[in-house]
Amino acid sequence: MFSQIYKGYNYLVTQCQKADFVALLAIRLYLLPVIWEGAHSKVTGFSGLVTWFGDPVSAGGLDMPFPFLLALLATVTEVAGLICIALGLFTRLIAIPMIVVMSVASAMVHWSHGWLAIASKGMESTQRMDNFLTWLAANFPGRYNYITALGDPVVLNNGMEFSATYFVMLLVLLFWGGGRYVSADYWLKDLFCTNSRITKLRY
Repeated sequence: MFSQIYKGYNYLVTQCQKADFVALLAIRLYLLPVIWEGAHSKVTGFSGLVTWFGDPVSAGGLDMPFPFLLALLATVTEVAGLICIALGLFTRLIAIPMIVVMSVASAMVHWSHGWLAIASKGMESTQRMDNFLTWLAANFPGRYNYITALGDPVVLNNGMEFSATYFVMLLVLLFWGGGRYVSADYWLKDLFCTNSRITKLRY
């Protein structure tokens, strides 16, 4: 009985594995708007990015050495990452510098704020927001309704939660590639890979 159940389970897993490229495509599609926002803001606000990298911590900066070079590297990495992940081209290769950029961002910007990206109900910042909304509802109900009409306001905690999530997703792309059938890597592999072991890798 158990043997039949296990065989059925193993058959189901095998069938699911035939569509594993769907999950990899979903990860790439999920990451695209995230990378786009980062790349677009860096390109259009490059001078401000250089200033932020170089300014001392006391002035709200990151106090990093060689701010122009590091800002340029971060910008180029995200622009290249956007293109490559969109096409599924050199997916594993581009995931490496993207992971580095994400790790540096977590260490330099998000680490000191803890884990949560959005402040929880127990945090002082959220309690202050709730007190303000209570006061606003009592004194200016029209303004309160305007502010809350599209959802409850939240306070950004700027923790590591989102960047860690993107880190894990990039790690999956590093190990598994862009996905069979749905990436440029898959369709180009026969042109450049002659070793049969290499060509069998999931792209």
